Amino acid sequence: MILASVNYKHLNILFLFVFLFILSFVWKRASITSGVSTNLQKFICQGKENQNETAVKSPTPPKNHVEDIIVLIWKWPWGYQSPLDKCHEYGIFGCKLTVDRSLYSVADAVLIHHADIMYDKNSLPQESKPNFQRWIWYNMEPPRIIHNLKMLDNLFNMTMTFRRDSDIYCPYGQMEPLKERGQNFTIPQKSKLVSWVVSKWYPGAPRIAYYEKLKNHITIDVYGAKHKKLSWDDFYATISQYKFYLAFENSIYKDYITEKLWSNAFGSWAVPVVLGTSRKNYERFVPGDAFIHVDDFPSPKELAAYLLELDKDDEKYRKYFNWRFQYRVANRRGPSYGYCKICEIIRESPVYQVIHSVEKWFLEDV
Repeated sequence: MILASVNYKHLNILFLFVFLFILSFVWKRASITSGVSTNLQKFICQGKENQNETAVKSPTPPKNHVEDIIVLIWKWPWGYQSPLDKCHEYGIFGCKLTVDRSLYSVADAVLIHHADIMYDKNSLPQESKPNFQRWIWYNMEPPRIIHNLKMLDNLFNMTMTFRRDSDIYCPYGQMEPLKERGQNFTIPQKSKLVSWVVSKWYPGAPRIAYYEKLKNHITIDVYGAKHKKLSWDDFYATISQYKFYLAFENSIYKDYITEKLWSNAFGSWAVPVVLGTSRKNYERFVPGDAFIHVDDFPSPKELAAYLLELDKDDEKYRKYFNWRFQYRVANRRGPSYGYCKICEIIRESPVYQVIHSVEKWFLEDV
C-alpha cells in the first residue's frame, strides 16, 4: 500500500510536469504567432501609409534562383526581332524571354517600348496586373521624339533607357579599360578633312543651325538625307578617310550620346567633333581628350580655325588618339543582352517600386 501510494504521488508529479511543459509550449507558440501578426500588420500599415512613396517592400518573396525569371516583350521595339535564347551566352541563367502574351499572368516583367504604344494607351496590357509583376518602360529616344508620357502615370515600375540613373542602364556605347595598357595601334591614312552623316534633317534644329554657320569657314562633306549617298557597306571605308567627324546629336539631353560618337566616329577612327549635352556630361563616359566639343569655342568660326590648325599639326592631332592606349570601345551586344539584363536586375532588386510620373523623371532636366 505504501508503494502504491508512492507511485501515485509520482504519477501526479509527472502529470503536473507534462501539464506545465504543454502550457509553456502553447504560451511560447502564441507569442510567436502574435509577433508574426504584429509584423504583418505593421507591414500592411506601412504599405498604406507609404502609398504615395516611390518604393515599398515587394508583396511577394523574391524568386528562387533555380526558377526562371520570365520577361515578356510586349511588342518588338520598332518591329526588330532579336534572338530569345541567348542569355546563357552572356553568362545570365534562369532567364526566359518570350513574346507569347498567353504567359502574361505569370510573367515577372513586361517590357514595353514607348514608341510602339505612345499614341494608343489601349495598346498597353489590358488584363489585371499581377501583384508581383514589374512593367518596364523602355525608351532610347530623347524627349523631342517621344510624346504622351502623362498616360504612363502609376503604371510602370522600372525604367530602361540610355540614362545612367535608369533602373536598367542601356547605353548606346561604352568604353572599357584594356587588359594591357600601351598597346600599339595604327591610325588609318587620312586624305580628307571633315565629314558628317545625317539621316534626319530638322530645319532649325541646333545641329543644323550650327552646321550652316560652320560650313562657311571649313569644307564639310555631308552624306545622307538630301546630300551625298553612302551605303552601309562603304560607310567605314569612306568615313575613315576623314580626320574629323561631326558627331552632332539631334537633341541636347542628359546622357544622350548615341552611335554618332560610339560607332560612326570612334568606329571609323575619325576625331569626333561633338554637339549635344555638355562637355562635363560627355566626360562621364569618354576621356576628355578623345573628342572636341563645340562648346569649347566662342563660335563656329573659331572651331573651324582650330580644326584647320590640327590639320597642319600631326603631333597635336595624334593626341586625340592617346586614349586608345588605355581604353577600347566595347562592342554593343545588341538588344538581346539588354533584355537578359532585366532578369539580373530583378533578382537583385527586392524592392517593388511604382513610378508615379515617368514624365516628371524623364523631363526633369529638359
